[in-house]
Amino acid sequence: MDLIERDEALTTLEGLLANILSGRGCVAVVGGTVATGKSRLLDTFAQGTAQRGALSIAASGSPVEQDLPLGVLGQLIHEAPLMEEERSRAMALLREGAQSDLGSDRLGQPHAQVVHALCTVLIELSERYPLVIVVDDAHYADRLSLLCLAYLSRRVRLARIMMVLSHSDTAWESGSGAFSGAQLFSGPRCHTIQLRPLSRAGVLSLVAARVGAEEAERYAEDWHAYSAGNPLLLRALLEERSEGRPVPGHRYGQAVLECLHRGEPELLGVARGLAVLGQADSLDRLLGIERTRLDKALRSLAMAGVLGSGRFLHEAARLAVLAELDPADSMDLHRRAARLCHDDGAPTEVVAEHLLHAGPPDDAWVVPVLADAAASALREGRVKPAIEYLRLAWHTACDERERTRLAILLMRAEWRINPAAPARRLTDLFETMQRGWLDGSDAVVLAKALLWHGKLDDAKEVFDHLAESGGAHGPETTMELAIAGSWLRSTYPSMNAPLGETQPRTTLAPLAAIHRFESTAALTEVIVNGPQAEAITTAERILRVSHLDEMSMDTVESALLTLTYGGRPEQAAPMCELFLAEASARQAPSRMARLAAIRAEIAIRQGDLRTAVHQAGTGLELLPVSGWGVTVGGPLGSLVIAHTAMGHYETAHDLLDQPMLDAMFETRYGLHYLYARGRYSLAIGDVASALDDFQRCGELMGRWNVNAPDLFPWRADAADALLRLGRPDQARHLIEEQLVRFGSSSLRIQGISMRLFAATSEMRHRPNLLRRSVDLLQAGGDDYELARSLFDLAEAYGKLGERRRAGMILVRARTVANECGGAFDTASPAAEETDTPAARESGEVVTVLSEAERRVAALAAAGHTNREIAGQLYLTVSTVEQHLTRTYRKLNIGGRSDLPASIAF
Repeated sequence: MDLIERDEALTTLEGLLANILSGRGCVAVVGGTVATGKSRLLDTFAQGTAQRGALSIAASGSPVEQDLPLGVLGQLIHEAPLMEEERSRAMALLREGAQSDLGSDRLGQPHAQVVHALCTVLIELSERYPLVIVVDDAHYADRLSLLCLAYLSRRVRLARIMMVLSHSDTAWESGSGAFSGAQLFSGPRCHTIQLRPLSRAGVLSLVAARVGAEEAERYAEDWHAYSAGNPLLLRALLEERSEGRPVPGHRYGQAVLECLHRGEPELLGVARGLAVLGQADSLDRLLGIERTRLDKALRSLAMAGVLGSGRFLHEAARLAVLAELDPADSMDLHRRAARLCHDDGAPTEVVAEHLLHAGPPDDAWVVPVLADAAASALREGRVKPAIEYLRLAWHTACDERERTRLAILLMRAEWRINPAAPARRLTDLFETMQRGWLDGSDAVVLAKALLWHGKLDDAKEVFDHLAESGGAHGPETTMELAIAGSWLRSTYPSMNAPLGETQPRTTLAPLAAIHRFESTAALTEVIVNGPQAEAITTAERILRVSHLDEMSMDTVESALLTLTYGGRPEQAAPMCELFLAEASARQAPSRMARLAAIRAEIAIRQGDLRTAVHQAGTGLELLPVSGWGVTVGGPLGSLVIAHTAMGHYETAHDLLDQPMLDAMFETRYGLHYLYARGRYSLAIGDVASALDDFQRCGELMGRWNVNAPDLFPWRADAADALLRLGRPDQARHLIEEQLVRFGSSSLRIQGISMRLFAATSEMRHRPNLLRRSVDLLQAGGDDYELARSLFDLAEAYGKLGERRRAGMILVRARTVANECGGAFDTASPAAEETDTPAARESGEVVTVLSEAERRVAALAAAGHTNREIAGQLYLTVSTVEQHLTRTYRKLNIGGRSDLPASIAF
C-alpha cells in the first residue's frame, strides 16, 4: 500500500538491475526526507532481485554504530554467501581494519590495503552471481565503510555489481570534504532517484482504501494537511481517525517523534527548541546556531511533514516533542526562552508561560512580569493561568510588602475559582495587617474574605484598624470604605463598623467603583426601606452596561438582588441568565455558583420550583458547602423551600441536617436559612418549631431594620402556624400588620396576605378575599402562591355548597400546580365533582377567542361576577355580557360553569 507513487522509482531500479545482468554495473542513490518510504522501496526491490537471477546482500546504517569501523561493510560480508577461505580472509581484514581509527578523510596505510582487499572479495563474489548491494540509511554508515563503498562504486563499471544506497537529504549533503555523499557517489555510473512526499491524490488514494472514497474526499484537505504526504504520519492518522476524519493524537505524536529520531540530531534539537519557543523567529538565538543552518533544518522538517509555515502542523506533535524532553533540558530551554522573549519585548503572558516551566527564577525582572501577566489573564477571564503566575511570583518575591500585595491579588484570583481556596491565607494576611503592612483597599478585601468565612471578630478588627486611620486614606480607599459600609448594612447588618463617608466624592473615582457603590447603595435602600423607584432604576441601568470582568461580580450581584427584593423578579430573571452564560464562557465556577444562587432566589419568588431546585443545586455542586462559608444560607435556603413545596421532605431534611457556621445567623444569609427551615417544619407538622423560626426571623429583621417585603414575608407564615395552633386572633393581627406595612408595595405579598386573611375570616367572606388574592398573585407572578390561593378558593366554594364552581377552580389550581411543580393536598369536598366540561377541556388551548373575549372568560372562569369583571377591565356590564355570549357560542358550551379553567388571563 505504501508504494503508491513509488512505481516510477521501482521501475528505474529494476531497469538498472537488467543492465548489471549484462555486465554493466551501476550505483543508484535514493534520496528523500525522513519517512518518505525509502526503506520500504529498497526492501521491495531487494525481495525481487532473486527472481531476476541476482544475489542481494543488505546493510543498514545507524547513528549508534556510526563510530564502529567497518560496521556496515561487516554486515555485508556476514550476509554474503562466501566460501570458507574467502570468509576467513574477509573476517581477518575486518579485524585488521577495525584495530585503528581512520584519522583523515583520505585512505592511507593500512586502511587502503584493507579496503582494496575487502572490495576484491565482493568483486570476486559478483563473478559468480550478479550482485546487488543494498545499504539503507547510508548517511549513518561509519566513515571507513562509506569510503570502502565509494571505492567500490568507482570499480563497478565492468562488474556485475549494482549498489543501491538510501539517504536522508540533509545528512547526505551536510558532510564536509570527502564525506559529503554527493561527492563520494557521483559520476556517469551513479543514478539519483529522489522520493517526494505523497501528493494530495496519493494521500486520497491511500485513505480511500481504508475509510471509503466518499469519506476520504470529504476530509481530503485535513488528511493531506496533517500528514503533508508523509506515509509514516499518514499511517498513524489512519489509526486515529474518527468518522472518516483524522484526529491527531498520541499515535500521531509518536510518529512525529519517529521521524525526528530517524533524521540527524540537529533536526531533533531544532524541533525541541521550536516546541518550547513556539515560533521560529528567534530560534537561532535560543539554540545558538547559525541562521543558515537553522533555515536548512526547518526546510527539512517541513519536507518531512513535521512543520508547516515554521510551526508544527498539529498541537499533538508539539506536545509529543515536549513530553519527551528531559526535565532538566526542558527547564533550561524555557529559562533561556523566557529571557529571550523578555529581552525582545514579547507579551508578559508569553514570558510568564516560559517561567512556569523554567524552575525557580532568580532574576529581579521576573516578579513584575508575572504580576502583569496575571492581571492580563484575569481581564480575559483566564483565572487558572493567572493563579499560577501569581503563585510563582509570590514564591519568588523577596520583599515582604511585595509578597503581601501578591498574596492579596492571589486571594482575589483564587476566590473566582473557589472561595474556600484562599482561606489558608487569611491568617497570614491578618497578621500582616496587625504588623501595619496592610492598609487601604487591600485591607477591605481581607475583611470581606474574613466575613465570608465567618471570622466576624477578625473582620471587625480590620475595619477598626481602617477607621483609626481617619483621614489618612486616599480617594481609592475612601471609595472602598464607602462601598463596604453600604454592603455591610445590607448583608452583615449585625456588624457595627463606622467606615467614614456614606456619600463619597465620585468625581475622580473609576467608573467600575462608582457602579459598585451605586448598586450596593441601591440594594441597601431596598432592604432597609422596601421597593424604591430610584433604586430599581439604578439597578436596571447598571445591569445594562455591566460585564463580568475582574471587579464587577459584586456590582452585578447587588443590582440583581435589588430587582429581586424590590419586587421585580421578572426583570431580574433574564438578566441573571445572561450573566450566567457569560460566567460559564469565562470558566469562573465561583461566579457561576453565586449567580445560580441568585437565579434560584428569583425562581422562588416566581413560584418556579423546578428552576429553583436546578439553580440552587447547581450552585451547591459548583461550590461545596464549605466553600460558601456563611453565604451558604442563600442557595441552601432556596433549595429547602423549593423541595419542601414539591413535597420532597426527606431531601429537605438532609439539606438542613448539615452543620452551619454560627456566624451565619449574624448575616442576611441566616435569615434565608431560618425562613426555609420554618417552611419545612410547617410542612411536616412541626408547627411549634416553625413558629419559633419565623418569629426569630422577624426579630432579627426588626433589630436590623430590614423592611423589604419581598425578602421574607415571615408574618404570613407565622400567621399560618398560629392558625394551625388554633390561635386565629393572633394570626389575624399579624396579617393585618403585614397588609398595613407592605400591602401597597408588593402585589405578591399582598396576595399572600389576602389568602391568610381569608383563612381568619368567616366562610361566607372567604371567596371574595381569595378571588382578590388570586388576582394579586396572578399579577405578581408567583405561580406557587397562586396555586395555594386557588386550592383555598376551591375549598371555600365547596364548603359553601357551590360544587360546580369549586370543581372548575380546582381544575385550574391543579393546572397551575403542575406547571410550577408544587405538591398540594387536594383532598377537599370540592374534589367530589370535577367531571365537568371545564375539567375535560382543561388541557386545551383556546385559540378561537379574541383577546377581549379571552380576558373576560378568564375572569369569569375564576368565579368573578359580571359587575366585578366590568370593574377590573373598565367595561360596561352589557359589554361583558356580550363577550360571554359570543364565548359560549364559539366554545359550544351552556354557560359560565362550563368555561375551561385553563383559560389564561
